Formats: sequence, structure tokens, C-alpha cells
Amino acid sequence: MRVELWVPTASPIATPELLATLGREAEERGFSCLWVGEHVVLFEEYASSYPYAEDGRIPAPPGSGLLEPLNTLSFLAAHTTNVRLGTAMVLLPQRNPVYTAKEVATLDWLSNGRVDLGVGVGWLEEEFRAVNVSWPQRGRRTDEYLEVLTTLWTDETSQYEGEFYSLDPCQMFPKPIQHPVPIHIGGESDAALRRVARAGHGWHTFNRAPEELSHPLAKLDGLLAEEGRSRADIIVTVCPYFQPLDADIAERYAEAGADAVAALIIPMDEDSVRSQLDGLVAVQDRAAALAGA
Repeated sequence: MRVELWVPTASPIATPELLATLGREAEERGFSCLWVGEHVVLFEEYASSYPYAEDGRIPAPPGSGLLEPLNTLSFLAAHTTNVRLGTAMVLLPQRNPVYTAKEVATLDWLSNGRVDLGVGVGWLEEEFRAVNVSWPQRGRRTDEYLEVLTTLWTDETSQYEGEFYSLDPCQMFPKPIQHPVPIHIGGESDAALRRVARAGHGWHTFNRAPEELSHPLAKLDGLLAEEGRSRADIIVTVCPYFQPLDADIAERYAEAGADAVAALIIPMDEDSVRSQLDGLVAVQDRAAALAGA
């Protein structure tokens, strides 16, 4: 059982000084991964429903926005040595897959192989319109883009022909240090679980209590079996989000089948980075005890 951190890197709070402190303090305390999210733009008014809040509204105050995740993780890579650097989630169907492959490969190269690429299909239709990408069939677009990433990362000469993307023969170097780059699929739908079974090295789920894991994990076990795989082939990461987390709850997550718990922290300044991380010491201790049992 690993303890990780999920950090909403929102302006104007996520300053360079705060992020540098976060990286150093997280690494000193032995947290295994820093996860950051993505929204390129947000809206005062939108019809889409945010899936992790009862009112369907993302908890972002006016005048705030998230830092671009791969740039942010590159900054954190320069202030850390061992902690892994994860996206939860890159909104892959909104992005150009060739540039995304290049950016991830560069980050993996510069961080000495510390990238965990979390991928989601997105929930905010208005954001897709802002980047001029079609909202329907975004799941199938994601599947194709994952294949484009793979050929660019693994093949000396890469090429691809699909419904949504064509790539003439080309070469992309440097390749990532990791072979393969771990792909974590985010999402709560059956389609997301199928994507985990087909192409994922992990499932990253949000806002679930421990007792809410058994049903989707049973479904995932069946889907993995259809692909000739098992739970041993993936990592299950749970971010409790705004749900409570303490040592006993962390143990319940482990008993329910989670391999890692990503604790939400919202530090407002450098001192609160330290205090919030110190508040997770008991969770870390219990996780270490479980790992050694």
C-alpha cells in the first residue's frame, strides 16, 4: 500500500516557491508520487456536469485555473530526485498526440524515468469546443491516441492510420527511459474499466469510499480476464478526494483492493505544505505496516 499526493495546482496559490517546497517536503517524507490534473480553460457558466460533486460544479473559484500538468511536473522534476510524477488526468483526446508523446518522453528523460501518465477522456464539453475538438466519440479518439503514443515511444520508425489520426512514417527521439511508460486510466464508467483492461497499467479512481470499490473491481476482474490479464497486471489507485482519510480508512482501502491511496492536499502556502504532509504521517505509518505484513 503506497501513500501518494494529489495536488490541484491552481493559480494564484501554486507559486514556484510553493511547488518547490512541495516537491522537497514530499520526497523527504517518502511519498511515492505527486499527481496533478488538467483543465486548459474553465468557464463561469457551463452546462456540463462535474462528476465528482453533487451539484455538478467543479470547486474552482473565479479567477483561478490549473497549471499545465506536464510543464508543472517538469518543474517538480528539477526539485526532486525520487518521487514519481503523475498526471491525474491528462485529457488526452483534447491534445495533439504527437506533441503529447514528445512532452511525456522529454519529461521521462529529464526525470530519469519517473513519469506515470494518467489519462482521462474529459467531462467538460465546453472545454473541447474551446480547443476545437469534437466531443462525441472522444473515447474512441483516446484509444487511437494511446496507440499513437505507443508507436512513437517504442518503434524506431513510427506510423499510424486510424479513424481520427494519421501519422506518416517518422522518427521521434529521445524515447522515454521507461519501457513502457505506465499508463493509468482515470474514470468511473464501464468504458473506462474496459480501457484499463485493454491498455492500462493502472486504474485511477476518484471520490470512492472503501466500500464502493468491490463492485467496480469485480467488473474489472472480469474484463481483465477477457484480455488474458489479471489484477496483478495493474495498479489500483484511489484518490478519496474530499472524503475523509485517516490510518484506519487507508487500511480499509487496502483491504478493499487498492494498491495506492492518493491523498488530496490543498496547501495555501509553504507552511501549510508542511503541516498537511505532517498530518498524513499516521496514514504513511499504517501503509508501511501493511506493506511489511
